[in-house]
Amino acid sequence: MLYVGIGSFTLLLYEGVSLKEKRMVVKSLIQKISSRYNVSIAEVGEQEKWQRSEIGFSCVSNERGHIEKMMQEIIRFAESDGRGEVMDIQTEIV
Repeated sequence: MLYVGIGSFTLLLYEGVSLKEKRMVVKSLIQKISSRYNVSIAEVGEQEKWQRSEIGFSCVSNERGHIEKMMQEIIRFAESDGRGEVMDIQTEIV
């Protein structure tokens, strides 16, 4: 059986005074998560606001438990980054 995990969260940034600084932080976080967890991830909303970013990600596995664990780890990793607060977490497994 094939399972697909879909998730998103809003990142409220603590630092930065411009869109350029925000994009550097978001790009760095996205690259770290992508390489560490091998998931598809992108900024999907709040792109013109310098203090907020909506990030979406997805992953595929043949085990539901693996998807659940991976999605929890991605959220924990984003929370532990320290450059912002993770809010509005949404996850779904199809």
